[in-house]
Amino acid sequence: MVDLGPLDGLAFDIVDPRFAACTVAGARIERIWTGSRWTEGPAWLAARGLLVWSDIPGDRMLAWEQATGRVSIFRQPANSPNGNTVDRQGRLVTCEQNPHRLARTEADGTITPLVDRIDGRRFNSPNDLVVASDGAIWFTDPSYGRSKDRGAGLDVEGCHVYRFDPATGAVRQVTTDLVMPNGLAFSPDERLLYIVDTGSTEWPDGPNHVRRFRVGLGGTLSGGEVLADAHGHFDGLRTDTEGRLWMAADKGVRCHLPDGTLIGRVNLPERAANLTFGGAGRDILMITATSSVYLCPVNAVGAAP
Repeated sequence: MVDLGPLDGLAFDIVDPRFAACTVAGARIERIWTGSRWTEGPAWLAARGLLVWSDIPGDRMLAWEQATGRVSIFRQPANSPNGNTVDRQGRLVTCEQNPHRLARTEADGTITPLVDRIDGRRFNSPNDLVVASDGAIWFTDPSYGRSKDRGAGLDVEGCHVYRFDPATGAVRQVTTDLVMPNGLAFSPDERLLYIVDTGSTEWPDGPNHVRRFRVGLGGTLSGGEVLADAHGHFDGLRTDTEGRLWMAADKGVRCHLPDGTLIGRVNLPERAANLTFGGAGRDILMITATSSVYLCPVNAVGAAP
């Protein structure tokens, strides 16, 4: 893969002076790969120094090796992969849209199907996911990835967020009033869960915002107030160790304080889909954005995956 080098222009747009502390002086964005119609689901495999992401239209997953800069096919075909994350044992967990399931890649490369239905009904199209410190996997299930008639052939009524416990096999619906749940992330202490609702992609007056829920004992959710409106499109998000939200948006990544205040942006030439923190210090933003994948150093540390 040819090194595309840094893009023209500085990486950061400081909206609020508090964002300056999150930036690296003179930092620029590096595009490490391009060639897809929609990239998604970046996940950093720290033990291997590997960034993995999904090329959804290409039905494949690719990987960038930090030590060499090489990009290679990680898996193809890949069951229309979307979101990816890493569990507490360092294993890759993937939302597979076509079989409507979550699957885990084991250390030896074998794939373990995890869950594909609730109460005998198949999920719509698992989209994004996070793993809590207790091992439970929380994931969103909009109807993206189905036919253009989003309601056609759906087994589950509505689009929800679910909590799956791999230890027991139990799966539970935890939301009731989301239109198109999309990206999600915990606060560093896991007392809060942030969920993006991108219902505006389906209905002109639908939502496109991030909501904040309180996590209770047993994995219940309460609250759900709107924290920030996208005024465009949000998608995936992650938090850093200070509780700031880094959110994929129309023209790059937006950084919000825990109270929802927008403080800055990381500028990209195309719409961002998702992001993760990677590198040895978890201080490199690794961003999937429409056709490409970008890296940007920041003065912030990603919360535990």
